[in-house]
Amino acid sequence: MDDRQNLNPPPVLTQILRESEALNFRMASDMLTGSLLRTLAATKPAGNFLEIGTGTGLATAWLLSGMDQESQLISIEQDASVIEVARKYLGDDRRVTFYIEDAGQWLERFSDYQFDLIFADAWPGKYSHLEKALSLLKPGGMYVIDDMLPQPSWPEGHSAKVEALIAMLEQRSDLLLTKMGWSTGIIVAVKVSL
Repeated sequence: MDDRQNLNPPPVLTQILRESEALNFRMASDMLTGSLLRTLAATKPAGNFLEIGTGTGLATAWLLSGMDQESQLISIEQDASVIEVARKYLGDDRRVTFYIEDAGQWLERFSDYQFDLIFADAWPGKYSHLEKALSLLKPGGMYVIDDMLPQPSWPEGHSAKVEALIAMLEQRSDLLLTKMGWSTGIIVAVKVSL
């Protein structure tokens, strides 16, 4: 089995990839991660989704391609230059709302939201503001993070932060975890009622 064959990416991905390369944006989500996100999104009809770290919108496009027409996606990015690519190609989709701001501040302000799936692909919601992000997850909701395997872009000392995050998630009694040494290293955690 070749997991990179027949991924059937969203048609808009080609244009987003082209503009990402032109911007020299190197933190885009992997195609396999995108395929998984699409599949997970499809399990939550009329779902509420949160993406922390829009970037140029690659993962956003995959999420939207798995969502039904009643679902809603909030996507947060603090870098206005990269989110403009996402807004250009995905901004007409009524299911998505983009916020250009620090995700940590957004998480602190919007405590009344509840999400079926949170994809944390930025520092906030992953290495900072984690408790806040997890408090927004519905019971049965999925918390998804990527880049848990060493990446060329990691700064010195980042491995220790990843190890600490994984250990902390493993100790939580309110989450069931699956760790996958696949793609860029993915964790899917499901919130359970205690």
